[in-house]
Amino acid sequence: MTPANPLKCPKCSSEQLYKDGMRYLKNGEAIQRYLCRDCGYRFSDPNKTRKQKLNRLDMFQHASKIQTLILNPSSAFFYNCQGSREAPRRAPSAPKAVQTLAEVETRTEKRAAGATPISQTIQPHIKSKLVEFAWWMKKEGYKEITITGKVKRLKRLIRLGANLLDPESVKEVIASQNWNDSGKETTVYAYDSFVKWLGLKWERPRYKAVRKLPFIPHEQEINDLIASCNKRITCFLQILKETGARPGEVFILKWIDVDLEGKTLIITPEKRSNPRIFKISSKLVNMLSGLRKGDERVFAVYSTLKSLTVSFQRQRRKAAFRLGNPRLLRISFRTFRHWKATMEYHRTKDILHVMEVLGHRNIKNTLIYTQLVKAEGDEEYICKVAKTVEQAAELIEAGFDYVCEISGVRLFRKRK
Repeated sequence: MTPANPLKCPKCSSEQLYKDGMRYLKNGEAIQRYLCRDCGYRFSDPNKTRKQKLNRLDMFQHASKIQTLILNPSSAFFYNCQGSREAPRRAPSAPKAVQTLAEVETRTEKRAAGATPISQTIQPHIKSKLVEFAWWMKKEGYKEITITGKVKRLKRLIRLGANLLDPESVKEVIASQNWNDSGKETTVYAYDSFVKWLGLKWERPRYKAVRKLPFIPHEQEINDLIASCNKRITCFLQILKETGARPGEVFILKWIDVDLEGKTLIITPEKRSNPRIFKISSKLVNMLSGLRKGDERVFAVYSTLKSLTVSFQRQRRKAAFRLGNPRLLRISFRTFRHWKATMEYHRTKDILHVMEVLGHRNIKNTLIYTQLVKAEGDEEYICKVAKTVEQAAELIEAGFDYVCEISGVRLFRKRK
């Protein structure tokens, strides 16, 4: 039986929710948490988040419990991660305050003797340097995603024990990690920018990522995945399929860049590439028309691209299990870009056209798709027949190419 007032997501008003654990208050009350299946927003049950007014007896018992935990921690009960109550732990030989004071005095003596570890004296200074480094990159015109990625790599080196002021220490930490060459190369480039900013000298390690051919699925697999997602993710994937744009470029797409009447869509470049304009299908126009237009961006219901990615990955797993096709798990947002470029070169054999579609400025980045075409070998086609103008128009919108006319009918074909 459907409740009178069903619970809805406070961000996108969707009723498709998952139960996502419990939230425990200080008074021991448990509140259900929910996860929106559409936008990935996590929130608590709004009907139970109001603080209940405690009576005098409850207030006294709550204050007494806090006072007992502070003044006599050895007699307090402890709880394990499963929430079961354990017996009181054994009291330490010396009060906690005395132990803390002794530790402080010991650290002070070590610092005075010059025995303080580097991580305790230099690393706070390095973290402040990271803020200055990020601001410098911002002033130099680096993209926000580039700044975030480099600072994240440097913070990871700090957590692993590297001293960013000592290049040899950074080399040792990177060499000792069980990362692939791609991850090591990216980390080295991030640290290389930091070293240049500081004015230090170092010899960059020779890590080179192994370039692999991207995974190209069949069009039917892409269509099955698109049909298995919710309407927002479906529209996002359909734009990726028809334009071959980067996921970040589609994520920042604004309604002002969409012309539903003229069936055109403008892609604003994310990474110093060229802007593009595409003719979109009637199917995509209907999808966009069904979305909410109250925000400036088309996909503003998702706060970040990561939250959209998490929602897509969850729906992708369900689709792969339901259809019994594990190849769907290999399809990512970037896969649509690779598929679009491969199909365009299949159709036109014009590498400059593919370069223009992808927005590349360097043709070397586009030449890889010629290798994908050669690797596929024999070409297989789907043949369709059109007897009327309407049927021919539908086939052209579906991606079929006109071949010839025989006995008053037109033949169209499309690669599988």
